[in-house]
Amino acid sequence: MEKERLMESARNSKSAAYVPYSKFPVGAALLLQDGTVINGVNVENVSFGATNCAERTAIFTAITKGYRKGDFQAIAIAGDTEDFLPPCSICRQVMAEFCSPGMPVYLTNESNDILELTLRDLLPYAFTDLEM
Repeated sequence: MEKERLMESARNSKSAAYVPYSKFPVGAALLLQDGTVINGVNVENVSFGATNCAERTAIFTAITKGYRKGDFQAIAIAGDTEDFLPPCSICRQVMAEFCSPGMPVYLTNESNDILELTLRDLLPYAFTDLEM
């Protein structure tokens, strides 16, 4: 799947976000090795620590569907920001648990540009060794 189509899926999923407090919807589209795309959105809670980010929602949904470490091919993340919107540190560490260090991570901005990084670029000092 082209990164543009994956990013479009992430952008489109933002409308399902539950963001009554921040009013800041984020969408993620997780591409699996079998071609399946699983979307995730941020789901807020009045206790912000209980909030779940779009990236983790997508990954956790994939896990509930039976996917495992090694099944993740790429992820696209979209928010309404002037600059590129990277995953938070918690999401980066969850990605390190399930994704390969070279997995593409696509970020976008309000101009619809796409920045391509790898998980290793985003998390050079993970708790794990980032090797699969």
